[in-house]
Amino acid sequence: MTADTSTATKARRSLGSRLAEGVSGGLVRVFLIVVGLFWLVPTIGVLLSSLRTPEAIGADGWWHVFSKPSELTFASYADLLENGDITDSLVNTVLITVPATVLVVVIGSLAGYAFAWMEFPGRDWWFLGVVGLLVVPVQVALIPIAELFGEIGLFGSLLGVILFHVGFGLPFAVFLLRNFFAEIPRELLEAARLDGAGELRLFARVVMPLGGPAIASLGIFQFLWVWNDMLVALIFADSGNQPITVALQTQVRQFGNNVDVLAPGAFISMVVPLVVFFAFQRQFVSGVMAGAVK
Repeated sequence: MTADTSTATKARRSLGSRLAEGVSGGLVRVFLIVVGLFWLVPTIGVLLSSLRTPEAIGADGWWHVFSKPSELTFASYADLLENGDITDSLVNTVLITVPATVLVVVIGSLAGYAFAWMEFPGRDWWFLGVVGLLVVPVQVALIPIAELFGEIGLFGSLLGVILFHVGFGLPFAVFLLRNFFAEIPRELLEAARLDGAGELRLFARVVMPLGGPAIASLGIFQFLWVWNDMLVALIFADSGNQPITVALQTQVRQFGNNVDVLAPGAFISMVVPLVVFFAFQRQFVSGVMAGAVK
């Protein structure tokens, strides 16, 4: 009887192992591929709509292009290049996103290193203050900062939008990088100090290379947040400094049938974050998983 029970247990374990292998293998991959394709459907729809004429868009859905490939044309992109509001807004978006991302990464890295490895009065209390800023919603600060920027002459300018994004991006940046830098072995830093490395050289030559995955993850988060933002730009940027998100919203309000400009503009607004994410996805995954395993 004991032998029969042991045989049945082995059979059950064998069946469970086979099911686990099947679920963790092909089935999960197929499921993830299907989810990824569904996630890309809106982007594909906007792309195909941007390659159709306004008449074709008004007649039927974008999926009909598969049965009518002759409808595809780049005329909408030519119209987009002739629309000064859209092209200027694309330039403004780059002028806002790149500095806001670079400043947050640089300042956040320096502050994260200081909180992790440098001794100064009130370090722990200052860090608790940074953590507390993480829970402050953006909406709470819109009116006070708008009044402050109006008094110092920054309201409506690109610099005002950049500073707002930098201010609200730094708490998360400092929190993320401080925790990552704190996991660097102390012996490694002490060895570099014994070799005569100062704090700046130690930061540049040792900490920054080791913190590459976390820094890349932070850069991707910040870039996507600033690029896709509309609320802050809608309030702090005037009509001459508005980014692509606000420009597209303005086009919808003023020219409801202007789909030959809206479709390619929306696709460009969507595809740039996708390109950035896929270009740095390996560093992003490494940074997200860095704290999972010591």
